[in-house]
Amino acid sequence: MHTMTLYSDPNSAQCHRVRIVLGEKDLIFNVEDILIGQNNEDLLALNPNNTTPTFVDRNLVLYESRVIMEYLDERFPHPPLMPVDPVIRAKTRMVLHYIEKDLYGLLDDIKSSGEKKSSAAKTKLKENLILSLDFLQGKKFFLSDDFSIIDCSMAPILWRLPEYDIELPKSAKPILKYADKLFERASFVDNLSDEEEEMRSIY
Repeated sequence: MHTMTLYSDPNSAQCHRVRIVLGEKDLIFNVEDILIGQNNEDLLALNPNNTTPTFVDRNLVLYESRVIMEYLDERFPHPPLMPVDPVIRAKTRMVLHYIEKDLYGLLDDIKSSGEKKSSAAKTKLKENLILSLDFLQGKKFFLSDDFSIIDCSMAPILWRLPEYDIELPKSAKPILKYADKLFERASFVDNLSDEEEEMRSIY
């Protein structure tokens, strides 16, 4: 059986969520660590944008995390990470859009060297996470009782909260309980990079 390769930034939340999907599918894959801004001849030959994550499966090369995740779910349908029902699937995609825009979309600003810009983005991320409480009401996971591609996307954000110096209020306790549930999954634990492990080693 051929081995797939993921070019992955060990600090990137976008790469992290792809690794979690690969873990959920119990796939054998190689990880090539690429730090941001680092030139790698193999990666440049595959992806002229020199961006991560970049995923290689035989002759197929995919660049964007969302595209990679959905490809993996369709290519390896068990266990399913997208719902079969078209209505619920559409709702799932809408929630993913929200997560990517209102959570992932703030990460570059959070890591900005400008203190004002970074502080504003942290406040906004915290507010948006609190708003997401509605999606957890009465459910085991995010919007569902079944673990899904949404949970694969939420886990890297929640894992990084201490690194971002974001502390959720007591009213957000359901989010913290949900996070602990995600962090216990083998797909999460087994696919943490060394850098990601260190993000919480001092807390």
